[in-house]
Amino acid sequence: MADARVVANRLLEMAAADGRSLTPMQVLKLVYISHGWSLGLYGKPLIDQPVEAWQYGPVISDLYNAMRKFGGNAVQGPLSIGWGSRAENLTGLEDDLLGQVYKLYGHINGVALSRITHAPNTPWAQTYAPGKFGTVIPTDMIADHYQRLASERSSGGRG
Repeated sequence: MADARVVANRLLEMAAADGRSLTPMQVLKLVYISHGWSLGLYGKPLIDQPVEAWQYGPVISDLYNAMRKFGGNAVQGPLSIGWGSRAENLTGLEDDLLGQVYKLYGHINGVALSRITHAPNTPWAQTYAPGKFGTVIPTDMIADHYQRLASERSSGGRG
């Protein structure tokens, strides 16, 4: 398990190596999606912070706060991990997962990624309540959702 900002920094490195940049919205969604696939495929959380259901989707508040100064512009990394946080390395499995997620989703803009995470029956859609701020999306709900997606993909379905 890693700090979400460590995961974000790795995704930013991948984008830079690909000649791309990522906006805060893209980074937030890619970290969340990576966390979901880790739970769904391996039964292990990728990040150690909770995911909250905000009006505009699933958000990891530490990561959001580290990037909000960029607004809708490209994130200029690396992000500071913050005092008292561990600056751990990702495992080979985690790095491989991030590479796969980046390959599948890294080219998608923030609005389109947002549509993916806001779709009906997603953990965010099942958790978000208008006017409520900071409701944590249960990890088991995220795991169940991505396990279903993995099952659909392995059986030839879409997701």
